[in-house]
Amino acid sequence: MLRRRNDFMERYNDFLRSLRDEIVTGELQPGEYILPENTLSEKYGLSRVSIRKALAQLVEEGLIEKIAGKGNRIKPPEGEQLVSTVKLAWFSNSYELDIVKRIIQVFEQLHPFVKIELQLLPSVEYTDLLIRQFENGQGPDLFMMGDVHLQEWIDAGKTDYLEGYVPSHLNPESTSYQKVFDLFSYRGKIFGAPFLFSPVVICYNKKLFRESGVPETIKLSDWDGLLEVAKQCTRDLKGDGIAEQYGFCSSSSYNRWPLFLLQNGGRIMSEDGRRCVLSRKENIEALEFCTDLMYKHKVSPIYSHVSNTLAESLFSKQRVAMILTTYYFMNEFRGQSIDWDIMPVPGRREQASLLLGGALTMNPRTDQVKLVKKLIDFMTGTVAQTLIKSYGCTIPALRSVAEDHDLLNPSIHPEHYNAFIEVLPWARSPRSLGLSVQEANELGDEMNLLWARMESPQEACKRIERKFNDERERRMAT
Repeated sequence: MLRRRNDFMERYNDFLRSLRDEIVTGELQPGEYILPENTLSEKYGLSRVSIRKALAQLVEEGLIEKIAGKGNRIKPPEGEQLVSTVKLAWFSNSYELDIVKRIIQVFEQLHPFVKIELQLLPSVEYTDLLIRQFENGQGPDLFMMGDVHLQEWIDAGKTDYLEGYVPSHLNPESTSYQKVFDLFSYRGKIFGAPFLFSPVVICYNKKLFRESGVPETIKLSDWDGLLEVAKQCTRDLKGDGIAEQYGFCSSSSYNRWPLFLLQNGGRIMSEDGRRCVLSRKENIEALEFCTDLMYKHKVSPIYSHVSNTLAESLFSKQRVAMILTTYYFMNEFRGQSIDWDIMPVPGRREQASLLLGGALTMNPRTDQVKLVKKLIDFMTGTVAQTLIKSYGCTIPALRSVAEDHDLLNPSIHPEHYNAFIEVLPWARSPRSLGLSVQEANELGDEMNLLWARMESPQEACKRIERKFNDERERRMAT
């Protein structure tokens, strides 16, 4: 008797949950009649008495209304009605926050029984805060995850908290990009639905180019070309060693300088990932080029370890002609009177760039799986992805929107916005460099002696390589 009771309750709860989900997710729209009671009875294996009981519960919840002689129809939302809430977490310094709020507004208009609760978390402790929430059973239903955040989840050994649902309309070979999918894949499993992305490119001031006699349409083919243009655009008008304008600038961010190593055929870790190989000559040559820009040729300010946005700040002030940046940071230039454009970063031995991205990751323990998937479907669909591109520079993950030239707005986007298509085939994730987040942070700190010219590239590379390998050997020994 107990087993029969359990079977009945499973069928009853399945019917109630399924019908509620169809209403909340918008599969059944307000004013639409649901199936007749006898049809529902056959479909779910329940008596008509049980069907009427379940429908009465939905009437109490304010989801449906009984129309005499006609049946049951979906009721338009009003008053203190039952609304399903989905918790969506985002990091607080995201350039896309205003656009995300627009997307949420549209989704809620289309799904009047749903409320999206946007939870903003500080970016510095973003992953740690989420992990603590999940461990306390309070994690969001859905959250934004950057490529660096995935590395943090991997380092923490907590990837079981990540559910990588990917909508059927998002395909790496045809409707999106394999490189972007790779950002969120680990050991053959994907941990999020790609939402947006950006490679590192060169952003340049067209006005400063013109004033320096540099063609606006110039295409830099190698490092020598980059250096030559940087020299032309650097100005010391008073001859006192103080530059009124620099030709080039980057930052000491781990998302910037390693691309020079990759372009010179260098790498930080050995192919098996066990040892640091920073002292390879390809790496030393690349870092010599970086430091020579600052100290020998004096076409770039000293990379600041205090701020990772030094380059963008100087560019906004129109005091530097070229910077290394991402499509994310280009959102800073909206509404400014800067005549600017972008181009790929020129290579040396090979073409290379770094690729960053963001994905939507589902809580595998959410009790609203169908509704969360519906939200992911929407946020990666044409409407939401078009909002991303229409109001900002960040590249949407949906290929048809990302490459739609008709969506470009001169007041927001650079003329050669689609340069990312050329860059993407050779772009790589910082995660592919083989360091944990802690090691990447340690490397950044150790590199400060080089950027301050207190060590030569050779001295810095040998010292850091020895330090990293000693630390790895100690960890393995314990």
